[in-house]
Amino acid sequence: MQNNVADILIEALPYIRFFSGKTIVIKYGGHAMVDKQLKEDFAADITLMKYIGLNPVVIHGGGPQINSVLDSMGILPKFVRGMRLTDEATMDVVEMVLGGKVNKDIVGRINRHGGKAVGLSGKDGGLISAEKLKIVYHGDEDKPPEIIDPGLVGKVTRIETEIINTLTQKDFIPIIAPVGTGSSGETFNINADLVASAVASALNAERLLFLTDVDGVLDKNGSLISSIHEDEISKMIDEKIISGGMIPKIEYALDALQHGLDKVHIINGCKRHALILELFTDEGVGTEVIKFLEFDMRHPVTVED
Repeated sequence: MQNNVADILIEALPYIRFFSGKTIVIKYGGHAMVDKQLKEDFAADITLMKYIGLNPVVIHGGGPQINSVLDSMGILPKFVRGMRLTDEATMDVVEMVLGGKVNKDIVGRINRHGGKAVGLSGKDGGLISAEKLKIVYHGDEDKPPEIIDPGLVGKVTRIETEIINTLTQKDFIPIIAPVGTGSSGETFNINADLVASAVASALNAERLLFLTDVDGVLDKNGSLISSIHEDEISKMIDEKIISGGMIPKIEYALDALQHGLDKVHIINGCKRHALILELFTDEGVGTEVIKFLEFDMRHPVTVED
């Protein structure tokens, strides 16, 4: 047992050296935000990352928690094509839950593990500027496009990186709730995956990780695909290897790759310490989406002195 632990630590060493001083953006969501043990594991993982020299930045969701509060208030959640319709009453709840209860719970857990987490709303210091998201759905060829108004749902127009950089340089861990401010001062609810991709791109992060409730991208037989290159994705979507809720995650991953990242990881947050296993082991636990064909499939990192 002791030898196994030593082997794991030695395997992690080149990864720790490689990632030291670099920014890692994590989108935190799904069942990992609900299960008590997984919440503690996540807090411990983020704290460990900071202690060994990485700069983690967390963007979190909170859909189940929002639904719970809406239900208690007698407000029925409404979704169109998987997107939450956000009127003013719902936006008030979204902002209260994400920027308050959920955000502060994450901050408190990390701080109890010895980290120095700071909770931020996208409205703080103009961190996330946004504009209304307009959706045009192209369905059947013989029908005109369907225009969907999701209400106070936004898309990112700008990330104020100075706020994040100032915090990380002072050894704080930013925990960001995905709401933004429009040009007229209105508040927008923004998809957390979208915000994570935008933040990673703006920060020139080394890695972006999406925590989900599935292992990653699966092949036709249901087996995990460890690595895929960006040029393979269109074909995989056409063949329905990538489908459903995985498509938007892949799209946000591609957007981050197109804005400078080399790799984006999609991992199962329901696995204990998935963050650490994905970043610091040769095999990993999820799917990595790779920008350049020159990148080999899963391989140990090398660090030149």
